[in-house]
Amino acid sequence: MRRAVFLDRDGTICEDVGYLGDPAGLRVYDFAGRAIRRLNDAGLLTILVTNQSGVARGYFDEDAVAAVHERLVSVLSSCGARLDAIYYCPHHPTAGRPPYRIDCGCRKPLPGMIERAASDHFIDVEGSWVVGDKRADVLLAQSAGARAVLVRTGYGSGEWEYHRGTWPRDPEHVAENLADAVEWILTDALEGAE
Repeated sequence: MRRAVFLDRDGTICEDVGYLGDPAGLRVYDFAGRAIRRLNDAGLLTILVTNQSGVARGYFDEDAVAAVHERLVSVLSSCGARLDAIYYCPHHPTAGRPPYRIDCGCRKPLPGMIERAASDHFIDVEGSWVVGDKRADVLLAQSAGARAVLVRTGYGSGEWEYHRGTWPRDPEHVAENLADAVEWILTDALEGAE
């Protein structure tokens, strides 16, 4: 079984610009490509897991999500980095209409996307990490049994400063950004291998 780093998209890899349905609006952080390449070079699977309720809300369709992800893959590739898989949840429990208005098991913080990825790619979830900028990402890691890293980019600083006392458990690490998170993960991975 392999270990993986499950990455949130908006606020972690790229700027959170609201409901992103146009590839032209994608603004990848300067450090993201290098950070992801380091994970690739270390042999860790790098998997995107993102809520995209803009689909359920009718702001854009799944083709738009695919176009944004295609652009993201292209930008990362230009840095020599790759995502091994992309999973997204287009649902919302109260917004939109069926089939997207459902209370599903894949919307973070529920672990459906990680469970699917683990099955598809034979992943050791307990030996893996989730990196994101929101409480939902921390809770996702905890519900799946992985280690949580909160980044201070995107919503991260506010989430940590104002809401950490309400979480069942703090993340294993709070990082300035994805590059800092990757540095900590690689150290954690080496220590776990000893």
